[in-house]
Amino acid sequence: MRCSLRCLTRVAVLGANGGIGQPLSLLMKNNKYVTELKLYDVKGAPGVAADLSHINTDAKVTGYAVEDLAKAVADVDLVLIPAGVPRKPGMTRDDLFNTNAGIVRDLATAVGKASPKAVIGIISNPVNSTVPVAAEALKKVGCYDPRKVFGITTLDHVRARTFVGAAIGKSPTTLSIPVIGGHSGETIVPLLAEFTQLSEEQVQQLTHRIQFGGDEVVKAKAGAGSATLSMAFAGNEWATSMMRALNGEKNIVECTYVESTVEPSCAFFSSPVELGKDGVAKIHPVPKLNAFEQKLLAKCVEGLQGNIKKGVAFGSK
Repeated sequence: MRCSLRCLTRVAVLGANGGIGQPLSLLMKNNKYVTELKLYDVKGAPGVAADLSHINTDAKVTGYAVEDLAKAVADVDLVLIPAGVPRKPGMTRDDLFNTNAGIVRDLATAVGKASPKAVIGIISNPVNSTVPVAAEALKKVGCYDPRKVFGITTLDHVRARTFVGAAIGKSPTTLSIPVIGGHSGETIVPLLAEFTQLSEEQVQQLTHRIQFGGDEVVKAKAGAGSATLSMAFAGNEWATSMMRALNGEKNIVECTYVESTVEPSCAFFSSPVELGKDGVAKIHPVPKLNAFEQKLLAKCVEGLQGNIKKGVAFGSK
């Protein structure tokens, strides 16, 4: 089912002046499913909006200063949150927690008060913990709906398709590779068993590269930034799928991090999720795993449990 001419999606990007926020806002301005784009940041968002407003696409763009957060998130359908500090060399995602958790808490609270039915897609790291933070913040304002809060883990899938495609000599655009678990290091579990042309050594090397691809970018940028452009691309890919679903398209599945029961020992987990008009329509079970993948999952769960506990504790203060 294709989207009709009456498709409408009002989108807010929170952190629109940042390294991810600017390219993500550009992609949203050029996204055919966006009719209204509201940009917010602690500084610079009106300037980003003015710049983007000169682009000849139909989306109306407005920028909001720090004191106008409530206006920025009012009457929207989809909120994307890339706000926060980026990783630098030597930093883990957990190093970002204390700063970014507070930012996500405050932004989620504002969304809950102004647009309680909006779908929220969280990019701010560490996603394993910031999604539980957002959930607890929304509970406090009485509007938490587990169908509407997502961690955007799509960059893991983008990397998986890119790296595997190069290894087997196929276009990454033709590949579909499930990546389950979380969104940092060993909590990322790419499922590569179907690619039988890969040797055991290649599977191990590719798995490690997918898990730690963010470190590769941080090192290459020599302290000047992290994975911003690729994350913006991935954020747009996830947002496009979400907007298609919000506008009534069926059978749209993305691996994404949500409150889930598919891995009983983790309250939040990324697995194939069917998207719908209310956000999560159906959470699919974890695909059958081979012995190597089962070992990866065991390590994933061990780390993910601690990440989730940390986020819940912070958000419930």
